[in-house]
Amino acid sequence: MAASPSTARAINDRLALRLLQAEGPLTATQLKTLTGLSRPTVADLVERLRDSGLVHVVGESGAERRGPNAKLYGIVADRAHLAALDVRTRSVTVVVADLLGTTLAEASLPIDEGAAPGPAADRAVALLERTAAEAGAARLHSVAVGAPGLIDPATRELRDTAQLPEWHRRLIAALQERLPAAVLVENEVNLAAVAELREGAARQDRDTFVLLWLGQGVGAAIVLDGRLRRGASGGAGEIGFLPVPGTSGLPSAHGCDGGFDELACAAAVAALARTHGLDPATALESGHAPFLDALADRLAIGAAAVAAVLDPGCVVLAGETGHRGGPGLAARVEARLAELSPLRTEVRATTLGDAAILRGALLTARDAAQDALFP
Repeated sequence: MAASPSTARAINDRLALRLLQAEGPLTATQLKTLTGLSRPTVADLVERLRDSGLVHVVGESGAERRGPNAKLYGIVADRAHLAALDVRTRSVTVVVADLLGTTLAEASLPIDEGAAPGPAADRAVALLERTAAEAGAARLHSVAVGAPGLIDPATRELRDTAQLPEWHRRLIAALQERLPAAVLVENEVNLAAVAELREGAARQDRDTFVLLWLGQGVGAAIVLDGRLRRGASGGAGEIGFLPVPGTSGLPSAHGCDGGFDELACAAAVAALARTHGLDPATALESGHAPFLDALADRLAIGAAAVAAVLDPGCVVLAGETGHRGGPGLAARVEARLAELSPLRTEVRATTLGDAAILRGALLTARDAAQDALFP
């Protein structure tokens, strides 16, 4: 069935806006070439988008030709302002950006381990408000929050867990109550995977991969055919609970001691470094082969389990350990994994480092704003 004229216009407008988002300012002729639409259709959609306040003239093309240069059209960046939050156990980091995703202001705040939930949440919200004011954002359109823990797939709310501070949940509630903005919550490792998919290690040639987050805690994010897979309860990727050999026992429903976390968390990596006579602060960059080989042996155990179940073809090592270990550690894990599994699995290091969570949150906020604003 052919699309109605109004539906066809909406499809064309959205296509043009996506191209302007991805390519930057374009002339009407360039839009015609990239969309395959006729010149009158492109002229009409440009006029509609200008009237709606989504597109404006940002300059003229530099093409050498007779007559006036062609107008360059671009998205109105300040049509909406966005915010991204990276919420950790003892800190929160905030970024405010425009509709194009350009960072306008950024700030961080430490949160004491014993801080009362209410005051801690209030301080975090106040940080966001100050940062938005500094960025000149009088009103935020969309806010995306990356937090550790499980996100309920039905309600999209952060679930209660004994391992996480209460102020996390208070913060989400406070943001929803005090901001005239859409507040989106996502597991922070999932957001890191979104960033690596669209701007990082998987951008060029991988739409299926598993990201292993190796930091204070251990987690994973699963991307299949370009889409995050969260699981029935939002717990897909809780690889810290994976029973593995070489630990003190078995994990339980109440803690991941005995699971893969015991082999690969930051504390375990630091302890392994000390057994090799290394300073944990510099061990990953030391090039010390015995230490790196031993660490690769550990990481390959978790990666082999992932490969056996999902066969993703690619694993991205992220978090502090993945970032600091870099391509050298990734190559060692890949070689060890090839001995453990018949399934060919490439192992790559993150290219975004610790910034992946905030970048993924910002991309999520931008998508939400564009879905609401773009026709």
